[in-house]
Amino acid sequence: MSRRRRSTEDNGGIAFLDVISCGFGAIILLLMITENSAPVTLESTESPRDEPIAELQETLFEIRGETEIVNRDLNARREQLSAYQQRIARLEREMSNIRGEFETSDETADQMQQEQSQLAIAKQSLTEEMQRLLGQSFTREENVIGGIPVDSEYIIFIIDTSGSMFYNAWPRVLSMVDEILNVYPEVQGIQVMNDMGDYMFPAYRGQWIPDTPARRQAIISTLRNWAPFSNSSPVEGITRAISAFYQPGQKVSIYSFGDDFQQGGSITRVIETVDRINADQNDGSRLVRIHAVGFPVLFDLDPRFHESVYRFATLMRELAERNGGSFVGLNSYQAN
Repeated sequence: MSRRRRSTEDNGGIAFLDVISCGFGAIILLLMITENSAPVTLESTESPRDEPIAELQETLFEIRGETEIVNRDLNARREQLSAYQQRIARLEREMSNIRGEFETSDETADQMQQEQSQLAIAKQSLTEEMQRLLGQSFTREENVIGGIPVDSEYIIFIIDTSGSMFYNAWPRVLSMVDEILNVYPEVQGIQVMNDMGDYMFPAYRGQWIPDTPARRQAIISTLRNWAPFSNSSPVEGITRAISAFYQPGQKVSIYSFGDDFQQGGSITRVIETVDRINADQNDGSRLVRIHAVGFPVLFDLDPRFHESVYRFATLMRELAERNGGSFVGLNSYQAN
């Protein structure tokens, strides 16, 4: 009985040891498999690289700098091109004028001669005051300048100071004023106004400028840079000059210089206004003689303004004819 019991107990202990040994063996086998196999990557992400980004940024900055330099060079080239184009346009206009002068020189001479003969009028007789100043034996070598009589005692210049005149015809304006002053050896008084009736010398508002060599020089010197606002209508200057300066017994001549008369003005209304203020109440004779000189500036600048040039010529020709004066249309607005 005791032997069997002991044998059974021994067999149970051996079976338990076998189970434990198998368990340890399994664990060791699992450890060996785990160490020998490579890890499996389930998901991968690329880490940002700073160096390529920095290089790209540096390249971008360089490109921007080069772009600014190119833009500056391009703007400079555009400005230079614009200057060249303006110069070419100016040279083309000058070439066109020269060609026109050569091609139409004979025709122009005939037209000028015909125009002067048509516009010339009877010369005013010398007053006692002019005879005293000039002397009984004085004989004027030039009684007209461009077809305009120049034998008055007082002269008033009404000058269009608009941009088209000042920036294009001003040297010719200076030349014409200087020529007219030179033809008069001596007068009782001079006045200079723009077409709006503004005085060149405000200190002489409503007064005559004394005729002295210094005053004449001051007129030419001041006129070089004198450009007050102008509406390109001579009516204001003419009417103000007549109202402010006419005195009975004085021989006054107005010289109106201009290049256009804008569409807004009425030619008929201007003529009627001047007729009303410049007519003597007794016999209807004119108080002031009105001369006009037309400068063909807008013929070259823009064909759209040709109508304004024709309107100015029509107006001033009619005013001159009605007021004992002459109208002369120049063939060129550039100084000789």
